[in-house]
Amino acid sequence: MNVKKKLKKDSECLEKELDQSRKLAEEYLNDLKRLKAEFENYQKRIDKEKIEFIKFASENLILKLLNILDDFERALEKKPNNEFSKGVEMILNNLKKVLEGEGVKAIKSKEKFDPYEHEAIAHDEGEENKILEELQKGYALHEKVIRPVKVKVGIKKDTGGNKNE
Repeated sequence: MNVKKKLKKDSECLEKELDQSRKLAEEYLNDLKRLKAEFENYQKRIDKEKIEFIKFASENLILKLLNILDDFERALEKKPNNEFSKGVEMILNNLKKVLEGEGVKAIKSKEKFDPYEHEAIAHDEGEENKILEELQKGYALHEKVIRPVKVKVGIKKDTGGNKNE
């Protein structure tokens, strides 16, 4: 009888140890699954950041080229009709094609001021928040505004009266 009790007791102890080992193994497995999922998400995030970096790596160079583009456009405003101006116009068109190929697009000016696309650098009397004049073109690189359109915006005329009186 004594042997049976001892075997039963040993069996119960072994079952408890087995249950504890199973629980521990299950915890380790869950931890491993979570770490694997976190690592996969990390890899996806890094891949996305790489793509974004490559997409916008040329932004600083493009901003410098936009100033040159502005200079060419100003040079052609008077439009003297000679061989030199035709050459400048060809260079300007080639520069525009290169920039378009890199994903640069001019932002079309709207009637109403949009702080995401416009920078108000002057104001004058007129309809509130209406763009009165475009002072410098704005550009977007792959739908991201890299240089806002610089505009003159209308403001309400100050009547000089105090509304509280």
